[in-house]
Amino acid sequence: MAIEEGKPAPAFTLEDTTGKPVSLADFRGKDVIVYFYPKDDTPGCTKEACGFRDLHGELQKLNAVVLGISPDRPESHAKFVAKYGLPFTLLCDPERKVMEEYGAFGEKMLYGKVTQGVIRSTVWIGADGKVRKHWKKVPKAETHPEAVLEALGKR
Repeated sequence: MAIEEGKPAPAFTLEDTTGKPVSLADFRGKDVIVYFYPKDDTPGCTKEACGFRDLHGELQKLNAVVLGISPDRPESHAKFVAKYGLPFTLLCDPERKVMEEYGAFGEKMLYGKVTQGVIRSTVWIGADGKVRKHWKKVPKAETHPEAVLEALGKR
């Protein structure tokens, strides 16, 4: 299923840092920013996570929650959250099923070579459960959180 703006976002349930299941449905009535990233504690992923951390208060004022999803395990996420003081939920998708459904796993260019992997991308899901915006490929991890905040502020 391709992600389409204006269509319902695919439902999912994944484990958080404690192994507790978290579902997209848990956030009905709020705007949900789901960002997909390759790996905890790597340079680009850290910049993006810290960007969302730094804007967390502003995003909350807009009734938005942030969910980060990567293939990492709960233990890795817990260390990443603790190291950088991340105030939002990280979810584990080791089998990459949700990533595939959201178009965040597949063919991509890495250092000039075509490879299979996590595609850094973000989906803004409105309070009604429909996709408001899909950033299919995030070009700059460090400035992306600002672009998301700007989009939310313009609704």
